[in-house]
Amino acid sequence: MHVMITGAAGFLGQRLVHQLIERGALKGQALTRLTLLDHVKTALPDTDVPVDIHTGDLADPAVIQACLAGRPAVIYHLAAVVSSAAEADLALGMQVNFDATRQLLEGCAALSLSDTRLIMAGSVAAYGGALPDTVTDMTALVPQNSYGTQKAMAELLINDYSRRGLIDGLVLRLPTIIVRPGRPNAAASSFASSLLREPFKGEVAVCPVPESLEMFVMSPGCVVAALLHGADVPASALSHSRGFMLPGITISVAQMLDTLEALGGPEASALVRHEPDPRIEAIVGSWPARFSTDRARALGFAGDTDLTAIVQAFLTDDATVASA
Repeated sequence: MHVMITGAAGFLGQRLVHQLIERGALKGQALTRLTLLDHVKTALPDTDVPVDIHTGDLADPAVIQACLAGRPAVIYHLAAVVSSAAEADLALGMQVNFDATRQLLEGCAALSLSDTRLIMAGSVAAYGGALPDTVTDMTALVPQNSYGTQKAMAELLINDYSRRGLIDGLVLRLPTIIVRPGRPNAAASSFASSLLREPFKGEVAVCPVPESLEMFVMSPGCVVAALLHGADVPASALSHSRGFMLPGITISVAQMLDTLEALGGPEASALVRHEPDPRIEAIVGSWPARFSTDRARALGFAGDTDLTAIVQAFLTDDATVASA
């Protein structure tokens, strides 16, 4: 089984690479080759699996052609410029989030990779505007920011290329991922992980939104499990729509702070500083927080149990990494 990953050096890409190497198989077949693409070199664990590492502009047809030359059976398209960065730089967001997706699809079509399963990481940001209390997979995509717009455009392309039989596409719309390790990134939702990460290290975390704001979230472990499972979902089960929301959980910022204090004590919650940021609130506040994810669950995708379990899993993983 030959697997290709774009954005392989990123947070999700690295986790997916490690999981694939650890499992040594996908779709019940032995992993025979990995092709990894990013704008920076991808770090690798020890492995006997042959690995091709490519660096370059994901929107460059020559780079895409070099990666597709080995005719991968499964492609994970994770490369993206995240929300705030895409809002700040429209050209960059279009180049990475849309142009690169189109070049990838065109490359697959040129090589007649009609049986290749292409799995793109979509986003909750593709939704927006006037929404029902509970959003479904068929709720119209009316994003209110450039990142969501670019993701929605890419999703429509994958739908159309799949309809034409040029690719076997699947779009997994990701909830906000918490708790991310490391440092805050340029995502508008980065504060959600920061609130549940920095105080445990004795560091200040900034809360830029009201405590009443709700978010739809999912743990990194469940997201990677969903990406792996996505390779197993038969095309016949996807019908005319190749995109759907993964089963996250709805939590408020107030619940995040309560969980922080319950697990870290008052000294942890005292490290949270409230500094309203209308720009962040406008972006994150436009994303819906309540979804019906019956379709994803019917296809075998699973979610988290509760926020406490998510944070405890992060603390366990973080302690393991720190002691390694």
